[in-house]
Amino acid sequence: MILIDGKKAAAELREELKKEVSELKTKYNKVPGLTVILIGDMAPSQIYVRNKEKSANEVGLKSEVIKYPEAVEEKTILDKIEELNNDETVSGILVQLPLPKHIDKQKVIEAIAPSKDVDGFHPMNVGNLSSGYESSVPCTPLGCYLMIKKIEPNLNGKKAVMVGRSNLNGKPMAQLLLKENCTVTITHSKTKDLKAECLEADIIVAAVGIPELVKADWVKKDAIVIDVGINKTDKGIVGDVAFEEVSKVAKALTPVPGGVGPMTIACLLKNTIECFKRSQR
Repeated sequence: MILIDGKKAAAELREELKKEVSELKTKYNKVPGLTVILIGDMAPSQIYVRNKEKSANEVGLKSEVIKYPEAVEEKTILDKIEELNNDETVSGILVQLPLPKHIDKQKVIEAIAPSKDVDGFHPMNVGNLSSGYESSVPCTPLGCYLMIKKIEPNLNGKKAVMVGRSNLNGKPMAQLLLKENCTVTITHSKTKDLKAECLEADIIVAAVGIPELVKADWVKKDAIVIDVGINKTDKGIVGDVAFEEVSKVAKALTPVPGGVGPMTIACLLKNTIECFKRSQR
């Protein structure tokens, strides 16, 4: 079984991006800039933003984090986004989710210019992705896609099953794999026989937040299994896939932690660079 090492894959991607940023600096005499807006003091969000900032600096991006207290007014955030939309030194804007209850997530997502939407959540980017046009792709599914392609460069005709239909992962993941000529099934809580669907799959991407849902007898021999889940349990952090038993049947499998997570951040940097390149055309 191939253990898909997300840390290693992310380090390799960052090296490539570092070279690219250096070339862009030579060509345009400026570098891509990423601005992250962080509201409140939730520990996971703070850790995540710190990691983003560290990685951005490592590849040579201009990085800025703007922090607001939990009680900040929605209008203040929307005004700041508008200001960043008009700032030529900012290539990508990311508002760290989740947001406090009094701030409308959809309003915030739609306020970000589609050309600077490095999360790929703006309806215009979602529509472009599903239509097969150029778009920013959400970072987690993009990271999963790049890891799958490393294991299996030719995905023509492969059967892929998404366990979970979220806008963050299941739906965009399905679009990426459709583009690669996979036959894609999206499953969810109302799916009649989830085990039977998974057993058909050459590729399983699990992202539902149910600890160790996908068992060994759900996985056909030599399937590629990508585990997006992060669940806190008595045993510590586990994914949506029962790692020990599935590792005995799968061709390749991501660990949790150390699988998809590191690639998500590396893909955020990749998206920032892509937004910068599109703005220079």
